[in-house]
Amino acid sequence: MPHTIAEIAKHVRGEILGDPTARITGFAPAESAKRGDLTFAETDAYFAAAEASAATAILIAGDRRSDTKTLIRVKNARVAFAKVLPLFFAEPVLEGQRHPTAVIPKTAFVDDTAYIGPHCVLGEHCRVEARAVLLGGNHLGDKCVVGEDSKLFPNVVLYARTQVGKRVRLHAGCVIGSDGFGYVFDAGAHQKVLQVGYVVIGDDVELGANTTVDRGAIGPTVIGNGTKIDNLVQIAHNVQLGEHCIIVSQAGVAGSSKLGNYVVLGGQVGIAGHLKLGNQVTVAGQSGVMHDIPDGEKWLGSPAQPDRTTKRQWLALHQLPELLRRVKELEKQLAEQKK
Repeated sequence: MPHTIAEIAKHVRGEILGDPTARITGFAPAESAKRGDLTFAETDAYFAAAEASAATAILIAGDRRSDTKTLIRVKNARVAFAKVLPLFFAEPVLEGQRHPTAVIPKTAFVDDTAYIGPHCVLGEHCRVEARAVLLGGNHLGDKCVVGEDSKLFPNVVLYARTQVGKRVRLHAGCVIGSDGFGYVFDAGAHQKVLQVGYVVIGDDVELGANTTVDRGAIGPTVIGNGTKIDNLVQIAHNVQLGEHCIIVSQAGVAGSSKLGNYVVLGGQVGIAGHLKLGNQVTVAGQSGVMHDIPDGEKWLGSPAQPDRTTKRQWLALHQLPELLRRVKELEKQLAEQKK
């Protein structure tokens, strides 16, 4: 659907430099933009490319000006970019449909505005709230809850008693509420510890494809409001994730660890079990955390340490070959003096 520059500027609270009546029909990067498109630029290099493109207008931040393009100036170009995209790439609205292949027991509640796609199976006493979407091949165990405006992409599985909040997005292949990895060694064998807990996912959470969240051994595993988790992440039983955390692909959090609010875990980070990470902690990619981390600290390395400590060690290691060369030279000089 086309929008005028004035409409877009109002949507992002931007200032117009140029023609406010120009019609925008799409959004594209500079290298592929055509007439009628809006593009955006964060740096001088991107702005130069945008000016040289066929785009009609450019979304910018800062004091840049153009003699050839209409500009929409905003405080933060990337934030505005995120707000503009849904205007041109809106997801289809799916409401009020029940595919004939879906299995919905009489004890389940499905709001009239919810969408249940093909080959979905709902357990007894499930609740699917207003405007929730189950796209297809989803399996919900008994007593699961899917909150308003949440969306389950194909082949998402919720084990029994999983609670999904409002505006949650679970991408394809997510498995929520499978057994925690709990065993005791007895009589020469690993004996399973029954996992009788469940999972609670807060509002505005997004989980990437093939991410898994284990149910608690006793009690819940909790994902806090606003937390975003990438693909291929493992969250173990009884983990407590705070609000607005970011966890990047292939990270893993072992059982019963607690992470505060606004924690960031880079790719392939491993968090050992029963640890506590404070608020606003950042752990760099491929780090292995073996100790509690206080509020606000940045750690990296394996085993992870405060970033300055690790960087000093890395610098020392980098200097080690030269140090060894100098020691060898000194030893040679000493040997010659003894002759």
